Amino acid sequence: MNKNYSEKLFNPDTYDRDNLIQIQSKIASSISYEDDFEPLEIIGGSDCAFVDDLIICGIVVLNYNTMDVIEKTHIIQKVTFPYISTFLSFREGDAIASALFKLDNIPDLLMFDGCGINHPRKVGIASHVGAVLDIPTIGVAKKILCGNTQSGTPESVGVSKPLVYKSKTIGYLYKSKKGTNPIIIAPGHRVSLESSLAIVKDCIKNHKLPEPTRLAHNHVNDVKKQLQYRSNNENINKWTGYKNSKHKGTDG
Repeated sequence: MNKNYSEKLFNPDTYDRDNLIQIQSKIASSISYEDDFEPLEIIGGSDCAFVDDLIICGIVVLNYNTMDVIEKTHIIQKVTFPYISTFLSFREGDAIASALFKLDNIPDLLMFDGCGINHPRKVGIASHVGAVLDIPTIGVAKKILCGNTQSGTPESVGVSKPLVYKSKTIGYLYKSKKGTNPIIIAPGHRVSLESSLAIVKDCIKNHKLPEPTRLAHNHVNDVKKQLQYRSNNENINKWTGYKNSKHKGTDG
């Protein structure tokens, strides 16, 4: 993983829309839709949260077979890009990459709270980060960004339905828990459609979301609460020191 190279594709010289689309097109051309990873031993989950003009990115690393937490880390930095639908990677990508470079245990595959190839230009956050860093990735989203199911929404737990966009399958809607809406599963990079579905299903225990992204979500929101608590009495920018925080062990 080349950090200097990745920074150029997450933080371009200009944020002109045409330039951003050109970068996305370049990245899309490098995405691999085939399985290209070793047997999974450790898996990571990533999620982000925001406080004022700061982004908190957290990554949790788990044992793939037991789902026990091996390591978790996070980074806090200034937000440099506004929220614009379909350009999320330019807002979150650099923070995710920075957090990943801090890990002692690099996961065999990283799972994202967001889209993969189920994106109008095939470069959701999982695909963008995966292709730039050349790591296997999967996206798990809560809402459909593009496409539709031609055979209806899955109603029973354990049932999946293909998500189709421009006559191509780009992911799956999967009913992971009774009483909840389906999650959307899609490959990001170096993972096939079939494997992305199977891996996410392996990671779902007693919750709607798979453990890697669920625990990453919990981690960044714990940090967010601490940051907000301390900011009541002190300048919130002092707490960007959290970016060097790391924890190893289990997550209760």
